[in-house]
Formats: sequence, C-alpha cells, structure tokens
Amino acid sequence: MGIFEPFRAVGYITNNVPFSVQRLGTETFVTVSIGKAFQVYNCAKLNLVLVGPQLPKKIRALASYRDYTFAAYGSDIAVFKRAHRVATCSKHNAKVNHLLLLGDHIISVDVEGNIFSWAFKEIEQGGQDLTPTGHILLDHNFHPSCIMHPDAYLNKVILGSQQGFLQLWNISTKKKIYEFKGWKSTIHCCVSSTAVDVVAVGCSDGKIHVHNVLFDEEITTFTHSTRGAVTALSFSTDGQSLLASGGSSGVISIWNLEKRRLQSVIREAHDNSIVSLHFFANEPVLMSSSADNSIKMWVFDTTDGDPRLLRFRSGHSAPPQCIKFYANGRHILSAGQDRAFRLFSVIQDQQSRELSQRRVTKRARKLKLREEDIKLKPVIAFDVAEIRERDWCNVVTCHMDTAQAYVWRLQNFVLGEHILTPCPENPTPVKACAISVCGNFAVLGTASGWIERFNLQSGISRGSYVDLTGTSSFAHDGEVVGIACDSTNAIMISAGYRGDIKVWDFKGRELKSRWEVGCSLVKIIYHRPNGLLATVADDLVIRLFDVVALRMVRMFEGHTDRITDMCFSEDGKWLFTSSMDGSLRIWDVILAKQIDAVQVDVSITALSLSPNMDVLATTHVDQNGVYLWVNQAMFSGWASADSYGSGKQIVKVNLPSVSSSADTNDIDSEKVTVDPPQLQVSSLFSISNQQIPDLVTLSLLPKSQWQSLVNLDIIKARNKPIDPPKKPEKAPFFLPSIPSLSGEIQFKAGEPANEDNDKQPEDTKMNRNKSDSSLSQFRHFLQSSADANNFAAFTEYIKSLSPSTLDMELRLLQIIDDDGQELDKRPELHFIGQLLDYFIHEISCRNNFEFVQSLIRLFLKIHGESIRRQSELQSKAKRLLEVQSAVWQGLDKLFQSSRCMVTFHSNSQF
Repeated sequence: MGIFEPFRAVGYITNNVPFSVQRLGTETFVTVSIGKAFQVYNCAKLNLVLVGPQLPKKIRALASYRDYTFAAYGSDIAVFKRAHRVATCSKHNAKVNHLLLLGDHIISVDVEGNIFSWAFKEIEQGGQDLTPTGHILLDHNFHPSCIMHPDAYLNKVILGSQQGFLQLWNISTKKKIYEFKGWKSTIHCCVSSTAVDVVAVGCSDGKIHVHNVLFDEEITTFTHSTRGAVTALSFSTDGQSLLASGGSSGVISIWNLEKRRLQSVIREAHDNSIVSLHFFANEPVLMSSSADNSIKMWVFDTTDGDPRLLRFRSGHSAPPQCIKFYANGRHILSAGQDRAFRLFSVIQDQQSRELSQRRVTKRARKLKLREEDIKLKPVIAFDVAEIRERDWCNVVTCHMDTAQAYVWRLQNFVLGEHILTPCPENPTPVKACAISVCGNFAVLGTASGWIERFNLQSGISRGSYVDLTGTSSFAHDGEVVGIACDSTNAIMISAGYRGDIKVWDFKGRELKSRWEVGCSLVKIIYHRPNGLLATVADDLVIRLFDVVALRMVRMFEGHTDRITDMCFSEDGKWLFTSSMDGSLRIWDVILAKQIDAVQVDVSITALSLSPNMDVLATTHVDQNGVYLWVNQAMFSGWASADSYGSGKQIVKVNLPSVSSSADTNDIDSEKVTVDPPQLQVSSLFSISNQQIPDLVTLSLLPKSQWQSLVNLDIIKARNKPIDPPKKPEKAPFFLPSIPSLSGEIQFKAGEPANEDNDKQPEDTKMNRNKSDSSLSQFRHFLQSSADANNFAAFTEYIKSLSPSTLDMELRLLQIIDDDGQELDKRPELHFIGQLLDYFIHEISCRNNFEFVQSLIRLFLKIHGESIRRQSELQSKAKRLLEVQSAVWQGLDKLFQSSRCMVTFHSNSQF
C-alpha cells in the first residue's frame, strides 16, 4: 500500500439494477444497488441510512424483507441482516438475474432457466449456507426475462421470456400450470394490478398489454409515443386508476385505466433508461430510478392530475472531468461530461447537489427541446476563489467549444448573471481560466492565443495582454493551455501550446519575461506560496520552473502515457501526477525524486488534494463517482510518509469502494495491512519515530498535577492542620463526594457505625488498604498493559489519579520489612520491574514527557534502594538511563540550533 490508502467513493446513487421497497412500521425504505454494494434510503426525505459491505462481484438483483437484504452477485446470493452478512445461497451454476420475495421464501432465477426456492427459517436459526427447498428447470427454448407474483395466487409465479410469451408455475408442486401465447416481442417487465387476475406486461416494441390471466384475455393495450422498450411498470393503490410506465428513453407515461388513454407524460424524467417504478401504498407518490444515477419521487397533487417532482437524489450520469476541493476540504466541486456542475459533500452526503443553470426545464418546454440541449456544454476547466463567496460570483468555468466563460455564485448554488466574452471581434473557444487571489478578477485564455482580464463583480473587461515584441497582436501564437496568478497580484503567468511561457505584469499588462520549454505544452499548474510552476509537455516530462529566477529547477520522468492531471500539496513539498498508463505518482519537490507510485485498474482523469493534505480525490475513465483516498501519515499517527512510500516501485491497488469496509467473508487475500512498528528496547537503543524527530509530546495535564508529585511531602507538611479535625454533630443530608480529575462523580464509601474502628492497629489498616479493590486497580492496569506491550490504558489511568493517590500507589510497592520470604521472590519487585519497562517505553516514544519525568523522579526517590540491591533491576535502570540521555541529547541539539537561528535572524536585521 502507498502513502494514500483507498477510503470510499462518493456520488453514487443507483445503477441499472431494479430497487426493492419495504415498509418497517411507519417508515418506508428503498434498497438500491451501486455496483458491488447496496444502499438503503429512507423514503421520507431520501436520506441515506445504511451502506452495505463490498461484494466480490457486481450485484445483479436485489430483494428485501424486514431487516434482511438479498443480493445476487454472479452465481451466488448473499443474505445480509442490516449490514452484516449472515448467510450465502450458492446452488446456482449460472448468473442469477432475478430475485422475488414470495411469503417466507425467496425465489431466484438464473440465465439458464434454473429456479430455486429458499426458506427464511434457516436464516433465523443461524444457518450460514442455505439449502434450497425446491428446484425447477425451465425448457431450453424459454429464456426468462422477468418474474412476478400475481396477487391472490397461492404459491404461483408468472415468468416472462425473451421469446415473448408467459408461463404460470406453481412453486410448491414444481409444475407448469399454463402457458400464455404472448405477443412475439421480448417481455421486459410484468406487474400485478389491484384488480384480481389482471396484470400489465411491458414489451420491447413499446407496447403495454393489460391482460386477464384467468381467462387469457387482453383487456387493453397502450403504446408509447417514444421509441424504445417498456422497461418498468407500476399500478397506483390510492384509489386512482393509474398505470405508470417507463421506457428506455427516460420518459415516464401515466395512463388512465378507466378512460383507457394517456393522462400525462414526464418527458425529462431521467436522462437514461427507466429501471424501476413504484407507487407507494395508499399514497399518490411514485418513485422512479434510472441508469442515469438518480432516484426521484413524483407526487400527484395538482388540479390537472400531472405529477410534479417532490424530492430526488442524483449524481453524475457521465464521468466527471474536473474536480477541486472547496470550503477547506469539506466539499468537492465536480464538472462532468453530462453537462452538470455539482458540489459533493465529503462529510454529509445529503448536502451534495447540482448547481442550477437557471430555469432549464422551463426553457426546454418553451423551445420544445430536451433539457440536455439547453444545458451548457461540458466544463473543461474552472477556477474558484473562496474569499469572495458572500460578495459576488466566485467560480469561473470554461466550456467545450464555447467562446464564452460563465460565472457561478456558490453561496446560492446558481449560475451567475454575467457572461464573459473575450475578444468579441474574433470569438474563439475559451481554453484556460484563472481567478486572482483577491477574487476580483478572472483571466481568460482562448484557442487563438488571446488573454483578457475581467472584473467578476461587474463582468466588464479590464484589458487584454498583448505581446508587442512579436508579429501577432495576441499574447501567444497558438492556443493558451494555462493561466496562473501569483499570491500578491504582481504577476500573471501564461503558457502557450507551442511551448512558450510568459510572465506578465498583472496590473500594467506588460510582458516582463519569457522562456521556451522546447516542446508543446499540455498543462501547467502554479503553487502560489513557493512560486514554482509545474508544466507538462507532450514528451511526458514534468518540469518545474522558478518563476522569479526564470530557470528550471526540477525535472521528473516516469510516466509512459499521456499525463491527465497534476496538483501540488498545500505546503508545496509534494507534486501529484496522473496518467493514462493507470499510475498515480507522488514526487518530492525538495528531494527531487519519486516517493510513491500506485497503479489502478482504471486510469485517473482528474485529481485534487484537500488543503489539509488528508484526503485525495480522483476521477477515473468511465466512472461516474469521485473516489477518495486518505493520507496514512495524517490518520495513523505512528510513522512518517517516507516510511511506507513505495519509492520508484509501482504498487497495484484497488479503487476505493462505496462502503468503507469490505465484506468480511470475501476479503481480498492480497490486501496487505500495515501494522505500527513494535518498540524494541536494546542496549543500543534507537529513538522511536512516533513524533517529529527530536521533539517530545506533553501530557496536557495541569501544571500543578505533575509538579506536585515531587514536592508532595512539603505540600502535606505545609497543609497539615493545626487542630485535629472535629466530627460534625449531625451528618449532612447529601452524599459526600471525592474530587477527581476525570470529571466523574466519585462518592465516599460509608464508614461503619462502630467507633472501635478508629482504635484498630495501624498494621491492620494497612493490610485492609492493600486488599481494597480500588487500590489494586493500579497493579491490574500495569500487568495487563505489560502483557499486551501497550501501555496506553495504564497511562490514561494514572493520569486520572490525584497526586496523593499516585504517591500512595507507588509507596504500596515499597519493601519495608523482611517477613522471611526471599527478597528476589517478593511480588513487589515484579511490579517495580514492570514500572521500569513502562518508563523505558514512554521515554522512547517521548509521550507525556513532563508527566513521566516527574513520575520517574518520585519512583526513584521511593524505590531507589530496592533497585540498587537487585541486579535485574539495575540492568533495566541502566537501559532507562541510556534512553533518557539519548532523548535529552536530541533536545539539547534542537535547542542549540534554535538559539543559533534566533541569533542569526536578530543579527541580520542590523
């Protein structure tokens, strides 16, 4: 695994697998497929409530029953209870295409005509591998295309075929009851109506047949006005005689069964084929899903009976091309080939949305065109400035084969009112754009080499950049491939396709300097804080230029195919590049070498790194989602990035899945997990690299707590009362409590009524304290932490103790008298040795540094004599001394270098 580990994918709503609707109590849920996993939405607000684990293959069919979800993938059927896999059905030898819930059985149908019946009772009894309760083999000339259960028919199902006829089967007796003659057209869907014996059948020729299965008679026939097959059907159950049908063209038609005519048409319901339709029980609400990665709910509450869009969830219906993090890494701006400009939330999926392009639906109806034809063309480049979000439009986009650039107001998620048109006398497509660091200006570059600056607030042109030294009256002789502005609005950098890079005075628009790369440029990216310009040429070489010094400072080679995108890290130390060869490479700018490279199955088309450097977002060829990768150095906390970077070696990894965890029963055996290095204590002790080298981590405890440990005797002597405490005349009505650092309330134990307890000998009290369970918890934590070689729990426990309690715990381990037992066999020595191991571990990790130093001083003050008398403890004390000396030497070197730097800077000012 490389520096970045696959995390999850966002932007996936559904695919071309029909959904499954179920009702639990008063709530209705819909289960949808998103490739190799499934998602469950609450239909009340279409909120995502559950994401299933990753399966080894894509889901082909879904069914749900209460808390159980049945997912068919390949020739197997996985059974999940919520998100946990509880059973597997693996009797099929061919791909399973259909699942049907029938009573307390699930019916599965594969492509070879095998029908199996599975019972739920075995699942509830804890069965892992289910056995079928029945099997039916269809004729070789009958290829099943759909399955349904007619209402009021016991143990019977109707199968539709690709040949165009139907068959009625009894699942219990495994006998074919009747075969319908059909309509000589492939049957895509079949549903049961609220009327007994009546079903609706959708065919590939665009016809809908309402048929009586009892008498094998056709009641009526409807025909779609648009070309394509009928792919989904649903009858309303709220008292209205309506039939909804969806076609392969994305149109939903509503048919009135009483009048036997078309009532309304939703022409722009979806951008792709309709996969599923479902009328909610006793509600005028229709749900639809499509292969365009969207779910929509339509309500019939208008006076004319036409449905209106109630709520929806959607993602990109075509692969995104450009992405960029926004709002400090909380959101991702994405532009895709589907002509949509979207904002995805990394934290909360419900906040994802598409930016409005101003009354697209209304204009499409007025012009009698499709919404796709009204929308802006796909975005090829965009830039954003967060500083002006509340003032005016803060996003500018360049579109394919479009001579104008458009601005967007992200505060309202809407297209702006200004259209920027550079060089209206000779309009050519805009190819590059950049927004100044102040957010006031947008600079545009065209295919003809023209560069012009616009004011974003007013949309007025503020001048063009012209190279007066050349023969042409443009900025570049060829296409402008990239534009960048510095962090002070002093200069503007532009790059031409012919390989020339020019530096302009931003305000005066005068050419300051230029240099030639020597080959055609494809893309540039500029890092404002360090002033480095990264360029990609058609020779697959990445060159870094110092814009101030006007010279090349780095050159990286390694990609074997076209480089698609690149970006800098926020601190400017790393450069990320992606290529059509399927590799993602990370280059260290300071060391001038490649530190990591990963290979993915699908080539990366765009990438962006969050400002916090914790998440990397990528888009891929033919993938409609945005994939997130997490920086292991930011989340593991135990090693630096260089410790697990692959260097020049390319590591093959899988793409992130929609669910953050894979199915436990199908974990990839080749997946390698990285465990933190175990700390080893030796005579030549090496300092662990949990923190930045030569630095320590403090405990964040109050100063009084760790300072009181070494001066506790003085504090007790100073706070000793002059007069002995007096017993109160009457006990208080409330329970007295003991103050604790953890904030939890701790009550004092009740004292016995017998006053003779005060007259007990001191030895008896000490033995009673030793047997107290609250005091033995110290030894319990120490023993368990030493056995597990992980002292985190012990550290948290002793940090929660008061200085007096911690002092008492250490003194309870003190060897005062000799009771006849051999000294080396005393149990106190065992715990003293474990405390020495604990100190060695904590000092080597440099954790809780000031607290551990105070604790060591108190420990040596109490047990120094016992350590001197035991050779085993002496060896551990020597190792502790070596570790302590190594840490303090590193701190001394750091302090000396810091003092030298301070002295140098102070002298340089004079």
